[in-house]
Amino acid sequence: MTHDDESNAPAREAKYGEKMIEVKVRFWTNDIAPDDQIQPGHAWTGGVVRIVPNKSHGISSGDATPFNSLLEIGSAIEKVLIDHGIVLYPSNRMKKYVHDRPETPSKKQ
Repeated sequence: MTHDDESNAPAREAKYGEKMIEVKVRFWTNDIAPDDQIQPGHAWTGGVVRIVPNKSHGISSGDATPFNSLLEIGSAIEKVLIDHGIVLYPSNRMKKYVHDRPETPSKKQ
């Protein structure tokens, strides 16, 4: 599904639990504890981001997007949303500081 496919789609009913779009962040826990054990509450700063399938929104699962540090999580989330054609609208709070891009003056030749 692409952004163009859904941007013109009519509104539809959604079951409880399928109205929100969900992104899952998972952290690696391997090689922290010995053998096949885990150290509860401990993880590496890397892992993967994936979108949770949602029939109401027409979202199917896709490839997980890896990140190697906490600073890369935002970029990984952005990539997953773009890859699935998700369109976001700024919240009322965000509208206080996010505006449309101004027109750039054309260069004279």
